[in-house]
Amino acid sequence: MAVNVVYETHSITVDNETGVATGWLPGELSERGRELAAELGVRRRGVDVVYCSDLRRAVETVEVAFGGGKEVRLDARLRECDYGIYNGRPVSEVAALRSRYVDTPWPGGQSYRQVVAETAGFLGELREEWQGATVLVVSHSANRWALQNLLEGTPLEELVDAPFDWRPGWEYEVV
Repeated sequence: MAVNVVYETHSITVDNETGVATGWLPGELSERGRELAAELGVRRRGVDVVYCSDLRRAVETVEVAFGGGKEVRLDARLRECDYGIYNGRPVSEVAALRSRYVDTPWPGGQSYRQVVAETAGFLGELREEWQGATVLVVSHSANRWALQNLLEGTPLEELVDAPFDWRPGWEYEVV
C-alpha cells in the first residue's frame, strides 16, 4: 500500500509580504496568512495525521488550521533551507544566489541537496508508519522542491531557479 502525502506550504507571513527570505528564522503569519490557514484546515480536515516543520510559521499555520483537532507531529527535517548568514535577507538577494547552493552549503547554513536528504529520510519513515493513510505535510518551498526532485525526478538545479507558484496543495503517492 502507498501513503497519500498531501503537501501544503505554511501560510503567508509578514516576511513574505515584505520580501524577506526567512530561512531558519521563526517568522509569523500575517492577517491574510491566518485567513488562509483557516481555509487549509477546512480543505484538509480529512487527513489522518499532520506533519509540520518545527519553525514557528509552519506551527502557527497548523495551530490556526486545526486548533488541536488533529494529531500533529513536528519534524525538524521539514525545515526550510538554512540560508546561514542570508537568513532574513531580502528575497531578491537570496533568489539571485540559490543556484550556487544546490550542492554547496550557504555560508553558515546548508545546501538544497541537504534538504533533499532530510526529506528522503522523512519519506522513508512515512512509508513504514503510514501505509494506506493520508498524511498532510506543512512545510516550506525548499521541501516542495525536495519532493519534486525525489518523487518526480525534476533536477534540483531547475527547481531552485523556477518561480514558486502557490496553490492549495500538491498530492503524491509514496510507495
